[in-house]
Amino acid sequence: MIIKGAHVFRESGSFEDGDVFINGDVFAESAGGDVIDAEGCYAVPGLLDLHFHGCVGHDFSESTVDEMRLMAEYQAKNGVTSICPATMTLPEEVLAKACGNMAALDGENAAELVGINLEGPFISEKKIGAQNPKYIQKPNAGLVRRLQEKARGLVKLLDLAPEIEGAIETIEELKGEIVCSIAHTEADYDTASLAFARGAAQVTHLFNAMPSFSHRAPGVIGAAFDAPHCRVEMICDGIHLHPGAVRAAFRLFGDERVILISDSMMAAGLDDGEYSLGGLPVIVTGKTARLKEGGAIAGSVTNLMKCVRTAVTEMGIPLYTAVKCASVNPAKAIGVYDRKGSVAPGKSADLVILNPDLSVKNVILRGKVLAETL
Repeated sequence: MIIKGAHVFRESGSFEDGDVFINGDVFAESAGGDVIDAEGCYAVPGLLDLHFHGCVGHDFSESTVDEMRLMAEYQAKNGVTSICPATMTLPEEVLAKACGNMAALDGENAAELVGINLEGPFISEKKIGAQNPKYIQKPNAGLVRRLQEKARGLVKLLDLAPEIEGAIETIEELKGEIVCSIAHTEADYDTASLAFARGAAQVTHLFNAMPSFSHRAPGVIGAAFDAPHCRVEMICDGIHLHPGAVRAAFRLFGDERVILISDSMMAAGLDDGEYSLGGLPVIVTGKTARLKEGGAIAGSVTNLMKCVRTAVTEMGIPLYTAVKCASVNPAKAIGVYDRKGSVAPGKSADLVILNPDLSVKNVILRGKVLAETL
């Protein structure tokens, strides 16, 4: 297959006019076969969402394998060709079942599950967000390894609050096995810095569910800036973060360290109404999801491709930067960049062709045209 005449996002981080070649299910240096005219369009690698909870009426923490496949198919149709779904703060038996089901997920027209993100249960009750405080636990590596066994090695991320008793020790013990990400935390600068020094390497949804950055108390945000190996997630749905905060974060961290996520919940892809997240009732109105009790923001109702579009069209982020932060960086963060995240020979042929207005024209999933004009 040949995709001709597109503005192609290259591994250099820039767009170049040219062709993309696909041989079987991988990108190649040359190929024959079908030709897709992409003149005037953008060709970008399939996106990778490493933090979202659900969509189309389902939640990864409580769904069957068939329901998970529906979510993975929705993601693929929207150009998110690789997924690393996030769980919630729930009992171990619920998390174990979810991990087992995710490990069994497959599907010809579905995004590939390349990892699992454990968001909780090792978080701070004081920054609980839309999580259920009933199921918070003290951090321990044993629980993570039991879940990892159920997940057949797919757990790539653990989100935790470093100030909780046992958190630093858990980070130290799991370093090299999975990525520990600071989340739902009241940690000050020194505590967060200690966590990064001991092995933490990411911040979960930067700015949200953590102390604000200030000139005398820079907190997690300042500590992350001072830890060059640390990547930071951002939810660019137009609700969680002001555009000015997004632009400032890019100036602080640069496009090498920012990861765009959707943090979507089950209402993504559906209409306004009442839903749930982690067993808690959620009301969705327009682009906003809030807990029915307390009113806390409860994830997003969008997908990662829409977040990329919002970052570019409403927040002033260059397209090449937004694409990099939704494909290259997440793939590097969870160790799958050798086969995902960019348009390069030998890598999985996951490609999204975008119209000039950034709407999706075609999705090519593992070398096969999946959808046109969504």
